[in-house]
Amino acid sequence: MAGDLFEDLPPPAAPPSSANGAAVITTETSPAPGQSLPPPPAPALKSALKRTKPSAESQSETSAPEKRLRFKTTTDASETQVIEAMQKIASHIKNTSKFSKASKLAMQLIQAGSVKPATGDHFFAILEAAMSSLTACHEPSVRADYHELFTAAQDAIECLSKKQQNMITTWTMRAVVANDLLTDDSFVFSKATGRIKETISNLPVATKDDDGEEAAALIEKTEAVNEEAAQTDNKEESDPFGLDDLIPSTSKKDDRSKGKRVTSTKARKGQEEEETKRFLRSQREALISCLEIAANRYKTPWCQTSIDILVKHAFDNISRFTSRQRDAIEKLWASVREQQVRRKQGKSVSGKLDVNAFEHLQEKYANEKISIRRAVGGSGDRKCQQWLG
Repeated sequence: MAGDLFEDLPPPAAPPSSANGAAVITTETSPAPGQSLPPPPAPALKSALKRTKPSAESQSETSAPEKRLRFKTTTDASETQVIEAMQKIASHIKNTSKFSKASKLAMQLIQAGSVKPATGDHFFAILEAAMSSLTACHEPSVRADYHELFTAAQDAIECLSKKQQNMITTWTMRAVVANDLLTDDSFVFSKATGRIKETISNLPVATKDDDGEEAAALIEKTEAVNEEAAQTDNKEESDPFGLDDLIPSTSKKDDRSKGKRVTSTKARKGQEEEETKRFLRSQREALISCLEIAANRYKTPWCQTSIDILVKHAFDNISRFTSRQRDAIEKLWASVREQQVRRKQGKSVSGKLDVNAFEHLQEKYANEKISIRRAVGGSGDRKCQQWLG
């Protein structure tokens, strides 16, 4: 009966061994006689969104080059481009409202190493345009920018001529040292007064020739200003639309060639001596400007001691200045002395005289008796000898 029950079933297949050695029994059904095997199931359709990842080689061949964002750390510009940039900066730096931006562009040229002997004249033109007004560097809105520009200019000063270096030294006295006198930092203020004192000590004694040259320079400067104003008025009257500048003129070329010949002739005769005199004259004027700025800050209590020492030093070295400048220094010293007297007459909160440290020491040692004998006291008494027996 059992045979009848399993007669239609296929014989059992051999059990395959599993990975762990256990036997796994599987059964298969065979088609009945006269029937064909069913077709194998069709493979499952893959979604078009699910694609196999291509290999690295095929991806590198088919993919477009990857774009990366890079920042330039250096500026590769030709000499012509640098000169054009300097000319544009020089044309805008005269304007106080544009000075901040123009000065930063000039400092970028210094940092990039674009100031070279070939471009030194154009860079000097930027500084010259910035100092076309000697008082503009003290305006609060651009004071810090002037300080940064002329401090950075020291890194490129070797690319300039000796005459240009002297001018930058004078401008630095106005744009850097004088602006340090307007600071709220007592250390910076004291350091600035020290630089002024050192510069005064290095000046030579002024002569009568210096007085005459100073007077001649003032007259020449006044005449030049008046002549420039007159030429501007005449040009506006004769050419109100500015058409003459568009027409090439041979007379202008002739005047330029004559001016060059005269300049070259003057340059051969005592050029170094004239340059030295001009440098000393401009340096003395810058020092007088610094003294006036310092004296105007005398109302600030912590500035008074430094100003007293500075003006006193200038008065002691008054022979190093011209006669006109000596009058200015004498007036400054008289003003400082007058304010000292007023301050001493006033009473402070503690009831003592309002004197600073310099005045206290000055008063202390003014009447002190100093003995040449070390064994004797400073006031001339013989306490040391009595103590020794």
